Amino acid sequence: MMNKKCECGRVNPYGTEVCGSCGKPLADPDSNRLLNMRYEGAARRSQTYSTSIIDKIWNFFSSVKVGIGIIIVTLIASSLGTIFPQEMFIPPGETPEVHYAEEYGALGQVYYAFGLHNMYGSWWYMLLIAALGVSIIIASIDRFFPLYKALKSQRVTRHKSFMKRQRIFGTSRVEDVDHTFEAAQDLLKKKRYNIREENGHILAEKNRWARWGPYVNHIGLIIFLIGASLRFFPGMYVDENMWVREGETEVVPGTSGDYYVENQGFTYEEFDEDDEIFADGMEASAALQFEETFRTDAVLYTPEGPLGVDQELEEVDRHPIEVNDAFHFDDYALYQVDYKLDELKELSFEVEDTETDEVVGSFTVDLNEPDDTYALDNGEDVRIHSYFSNFYMNDEGVPTTENDVPDNPAFIFEMVNPDTEALEHTFLGIQANYNVSPDQEENRYEFALDGLDTNDVTGLTVRKDNTLPYLIAGGAVFLIGLIQGSYWPHRRIWLQRNDGEVWLAAHTNKHWVSLKKDIDAITKETGITAPRDQIDDEYEKGEDKDNS
Repeated sequence: MMNKKCECGRVNPYGTEVCGSCGKPLADPDSNRLLNMRYEGAARRSQTYSTSIIDKIWNFFSSVKVGIGIIIVTLIASSLGTIFPQEMFIPPGETPEVHYAEEYGALGQVYYAFGLHNMYGSWWYMLLIAALGVSIIIASIDRFFPLYKALKSQRVTRHKSFMKRQRIFGTSRVEDVDHTFEAAQDLLKKKRYNIREENGHILAEKNRWARWGPYVNHIGLIIFLIGASLRFFPGMYVDENMWVREGETEVVPGTSGDYYVENQGFTYEEFDEDDEIFADGMEASAALQFEETFRTDAVLYTPEGPLGVDQELEEVDRHPIEVNDAFHFDDYALYQVDYKLDELKELSFEVEDTETDEVVGSFTVDLNEPDDTYALDNGEDVRIHSYFSNFYMNDEGVPTTENDVPDNPAFIFEMVNPDTEALEHTFLGIQANYNVSPDQEENRYEFALDGLDTNDVTGLTVRKDNTLPYLIAGGAVFLIGLIQGSYWPHRRIWLQRNDGEVWLAAHTNKHWVSLKKDIDAITKETGITAPRDQIDDEYEKGEDKDNS
């Protein structure tokens, strides 16, 4: 693969179609076809080398078709992830496999089995994003640098074949060539063209920077993709839900244990039905609830001292969290998004000796942190054999729990019969109380619900987004490139002297009608014969053939 030396003396890289200096066509020099000016005929690696593995990889990712294919596959994959909610949006505490099967049936099971429930963090989706980024980078490098070098090194004096093979080209004879060139030059300057002169020839160029619009687009996309990818790096992005019961303190998710929040009280208020302002609307929608406000009185803590069970918490700040009034601290924010009123907190039980019909004791179970054993007044102990915070029977008829939320608590209590020394087991739940002892003999001790206590639970969302500046910057750069490449055309007009004739050629990457208007102004002002649009000429010839 040898470099090509042009008659003007410039050595062009192998694969160059048009000399980067004088513009002489090096590929098909005797052809009359119009020159492909998209990349100024410069040699591109993807169109030149294809022998090594690196060349094949480069050629694959530099292809526009491959890039579009990757975009289509990414869009399809992204849309599949929106069919059902992602795992992060299902109710806290629920098992994803069970949730998707119960809520969405067979489709939900397939959705979970293929990993679509956590798609945007999956390795294969990240691989798609990486492939898209690589395609954009390689395609940009493959095209930008040859185009930049070609435009930077272009001379004013162009080869005759270059002039003839431009879309707009014409020749004319004028009485005073010098006066004609001066008049044309003055007019082009008024139209804000940059004028370069060489050997009496003129190159008028305008808006070369508009050619870089697509590559500015690509830079914006790369920045945007980097920002999107950074969301999966620890500490860069947090979007977690947390539930905090009244009076409890929980670690704030995503803070690596650096912050804790306490729910000192939850307030729920509805609009007053007697208020005349809201009466009509509330009466029309009687079945709906109208919350005026729900608020969490939150206190923020940070741990002090050495790590351990007895680590102390130091108050940092406190703030009432309401909808549209988040609790901001460090780079984090706590938003009020949900609540749960009157969640079961404690259940109290009485134990009766069936032989004496006397209550031998009572005990209270904390449904969130139950003890293993409870002592009764008669000296006997009650042991919790099994606890199901949200009880249900599975398909095999085995008692289990759906999650850790005590919405439907049930227990299997165990006691020792003092007469037989045998273990007695009693299943006790809401509207359920029966003997589950292995021998099925009547239990001596019976359990009965004696009371309950509830509390309110607040639902908060923890958010932190250090990737937002990247996303904003990427979007802004992309829009700049879009405007730059869409609204300003790169225009060039060549005026050359040739044996008493004036040769005029012109090219633009878009908006040919506007370029023709500039040329019409030149021809009217200077008397130069209007050049032809060679594409229009070919079209007219084709119509003539069809008509004949």
